[in-house]
Parts: sequence; structure tokens; C-alpha cells
Amino acid sequence: MLEHFAALARYNRWMNGKVYATAAELREEDRRKDLGAFFRSVHGTLNHLLLADRIWLGRFGTIEPPRFATMGDELFADFAELRHERTKTDDVIDSFIDGLTADRLAAPLAYRTGRGPVEHPLWFAVLHLFNHQTHHRGQLTTLLVQLGRDPGVTDLIALLREAPRLDAARDEQH
Repeated sequence: MLEHFAALARYNRWMNGKVYATAAELREEDRRKDLGAFFRSVHGTLNHLLLADRIWLGRFGTIEPPRFATMGDELFADFAELRHERTKTDDVIDSFIDGLTADRLAAPLAYRTGRGPVEHPLWFAVLHLFNHQTHHRGQLTTLLVQLGRDPGVTDLIALLREAPRLDAARDEQH
């Protein structure tokens, strides 16, 4: 299971890079245009994903949980800052995944929601983290296409075709 989560973390970073690069091509007013999505716009959906990831990372004990009133709260109004914070959060996700063990994944995770206490194995919440990202990035790709921008192939298997280029780019950054 550990290698599966490592693959999902890699996919997460790859897709966030693609989505943010495509969104950066848009004018600010287009990023914020209400297109009828659950979080209204590209910017709203990007903010929601970052907020949700940080809530889960807080529950996992890797960061201080964010303060928020609703799941639609805007964490960062400035797109460049939002993009920077996304990268920082993806770094935390990667570090968290790298540090997991089979025993830790099997251990219970307990936390509270607005509906009360919840407890289940950590692996279930980690799987949800990645599934939630994929769900909303699917919405984002639709919004981007509606705005005339195509982020390209988003299939997980396509990551394998891009792997050599990703590895070279990551090595250059470090």
C-alpha cells in the first residue's frame, strides 16, 4: 500500500502543476468567473482543494490545522500566492507519505467534524485525500476547457509516460 500512496502523491504534484500552469494562462477575471461549479470558479476550486488538503494534513498531525468557517473560504486571494502555497502543501504531502509505515497506515485516526467524532484507519483518510483531489481537479479541467484552455491528458497512467521528464525536472530543482 505504501507504493500506491507514493504513486498518488506523485500524481497529485504532477496534476497540480498542470492545472496551475493552465490556470496561469487565464486572465484574473476569468479565473474568478462564476461558471456554476460547486466552488463557483477556477480560483474558488483551487482554494477549496488547498483548504481541504490542509485540513486533512492537520488531522494527520503534520501541520497546524487551518481556521475556516466554510469549505469555500478563500485562503489566498492572490493567484501567485495561492500557487506558491499549493507547492508548499504538496511538499508536506510528499514528506508525510514518505514517512508512512504499514503499521501507521493501519492505526486508527480519530478527529472531530461538525457532526461529531470520527474514527477509522489512517489509510482510509489518506486514500480520501487523494480521491478528493482527483474529484475536484476533474471539475477544474472542465472549467479550464470552458474557458478555452486545455490542461492536456490527466489520466494517472499518463504519468508513467511523463516520468523521465518529471524526474529530470525534480533533480534540477534540488
